Amino acid sequence: MKKIEWLKDAVFYEIYPQSYFDSNMDGIGDIKGIIEKLDYIHSLGCNAIWMNPCFDSPFKDAGYDVRDYKRIASRYGTNEDLKNLVIEMHRRKMHLLLDLVPCHTSEEHPWFIESTKQIRNTLSERFIWTDGAFTKPSNLTAVGGEYERNGTYVISFFNCQPSLNYGFAKVTESWQHAIDSKEALETQDAMIDVMEYWLSMGVDGFRVDMAACLVKNDDGEQGTMKAWKRMFAKVRQAYPDAVFVSEWSNPKRALDCGFNMDFYLDHGWNGGNGYHHLLRDQELNMNTYVISKDQSYFKTESSQTIHSFLKEYLDNYEATKDKGYISFITDNHDMIRISKFFNEEEIKLAYGFIFTMPGVPFLYYGDEIGMRYLEIPTKEGGYHRTGSRTPMQWDHTENLGFSKGKKEDLYLPIDDLCTTKTVEDEMKNPNSLLHYVKHLIAIRHANSDLQSINNFEVYFAKENTKLFAYRRGDFLIVLHPSMQIEVLPLDQEYEIVTGTGNYRLENKCLMDIQRAFILLQKKKQN
Repeated sequence: MKKIEWLKDAVFYEIYPQSYFDSNMDGIGDIKGIIEKLDYIHSLGCNAIWMNPCFDSPFKDAGYDVRDYKRIASRYGTNEDLKNLVIEMHRRKMHLLLDLVPCHTSEEHPWFIESTKQIRNTLSERFIWTDGAFTKPSNLTAVGGEYERNGTYVISFFNCQPSLNYGFAKVTESWQHAIDSKEALETQDAMIDVMEYWLSMGVDGFRVDMAACLVKNDDGEQGTMKAWKRMFAKVRQAYPDAVFVSEWSNPKRALDCGFNMDFYLDHGWNGGNGYHHLLRDQELNMNTYVISKDQSYFKTESSQTIHSFLKEYLDNYEATKDKGYISFITDNHDMIRISKFFNEEEIKLAYGFIFTMPGVPFLYYGDEIGMRYLEIPTKEGGYHRTGSRTPMQWDHTENLGFSKGKKEDLYLPIDDLCTTKTVEDEMKNPNSLLHYVKHLIAIRHANSDLQSINNFEVYFAKENTKLFAYRRGDFLIVLHPSMQIEVLPLDQEYEIVTGTGNYRLENKCLMDIQRAFILLQKKKQN
């Protein structure tokens, strides 16, 4: 796979378009609003954007139910507005990834409507249908009795999201198709057409939703990997610089089949992965939102050491470091914001880690100012995720600067506490989280050893302490999210580049380290 040069120094900013900036006073964020805020995003040091779904949709799942893959949803603007966004970003040497949803469509998509008809047509097998209205697969969720077609259709997530037919790795029923069948390949080709449509408009690539879930009955996901390899081969023949990041959280599989990056996500439901142990190891009552216990590494009071993270991460890193990048995130639209669990000092330590690790980091909108998670009613299929999707907090003007429209028309309610943080406030405070984020990203951009390059080496990690240090080229990064005093011997002379917490450098030792993030650089010899 071709190495994409701009990814070496890429820092992404994820935008939930409904909630970023409203340019036309209808209470919903839009593409023109994003264009207005590009200089702000660029000032953070973010030189790339991942924008959540912007295609035409009935919005039963916030746009992850696509009705037309080739049309921008009217709430956000037009296809021409998207073209202008690309132009303005490229003028600033920024790059744009759109959100691709290849596993399913909306039930209102014309493809699906055609497939529901009793009389057979060219789209009858574009989705997964059984051969009878009372026939449901034993290991998949299917819906029946809704349409005239004598069958039930498989869904990916909500009932409004019928699964596209990429075939079955193991064909066990007459209504199933193999992954190399005509029907499955036609689905792949339809998705290739979608990708090439937007790439031809100048879009730089895609974040791929549920990337591991294309092929059914696919133990080991080998069939899905085969499908991606075929699609990437065709797309990159015409667009060799196209970039793809997967929602897979299995770098070995994702990067092996051709993705440039794979998100390191929270898979706590499987007993916890590396990311889970860093930031998401909480016992949280989803009815009351009360946290009864937090064993996350970055929680000051927890006893979690770095080993739970390293055990999984190092295996993935070593297996993939020559193939692509592992991407760490501050949050995303599917997660409860970490400000729910951590205070600002703990967040600073976590960000110090995220922005000095190898791979391509992603900053979720509002995380740079510590936006709160709000416990609010669901909207567009968000449920508990809704509270992480509230309007961006720009200033203390009407609707916190998000919209000049009526408060009752806002996509979601604003955080109207008197202590609510805004960009305006954070800009005025030199010790703010916003300035800290900008500082970290600026250091990353200024030093190639701290960019995406896979040059990670563990320097110190012992079972009985939370103290952790890792090397990246000439830099040594030290983390100690605990108030217990520790000392770290150094192998040579270092200079302090930046840091937070309590510590001092003395005689080739870091002394009195408490709840600290410290970035050191090898001292240059005179």
